[in-house]
Amino acid sequence: MKQDRFLIGILVFIVVLVAAALALFFIRQDTQAYLADDTPEGVVHNYALSLYDGDYERAYAYLADLEYKPDYTYFRQNFVNYGMDVSSNAIQVGDVAYLDGGEALVDVTVIYAPSGPFAEGWNSFETANLIQQAGAWKLTYMPYPYWGWDWYQETIEPVKP
Repeated sequence: MKQDRFLIGILVFIVVLVAAALALFFIRQDTQAYLADDTPEGVVHNYALSLYDGDYERAYAYLADLEYKPDYTYFRQNFVNYGMDVSSNAIQVGDVAYLDGGEALVDVTVIYAPSGPFAEGWNSFETANLIQQAGAWKLTYMPYPYWGWDWYQETIEPVKP
């Protein structure tokens, strides 16, 4: 009899733990919200969140209108077809440094998930660059995998002999 009560107590404890874990899982889903776009850190946060959500049009709107800006189709293809996958990464937005001329630098920590069961994740401390255009903050650079290496770069055409 005593062993049966002990076994039942262990089983009840396990069921309570599983129920608590499931409750936390479902409560914590979709808790990210967009911030105001009037600060550099808000733009960085919203850009990353729109990429996580697959809202590429919104993410593209945060790019600065400068020479050699990628077109929307190429921008979207980088994330859909070319392997710039942000789903296994996270981003932490840090301090902002305002520079003269309407520029800002935002400290960004990219958190990379482990690539296997025995691997460890790692962090990369980077900087996002923004400028003000028409009163709005726009991105001119973000760390990989949130930014393509060839964006805002002149396309060099091969010379024909």
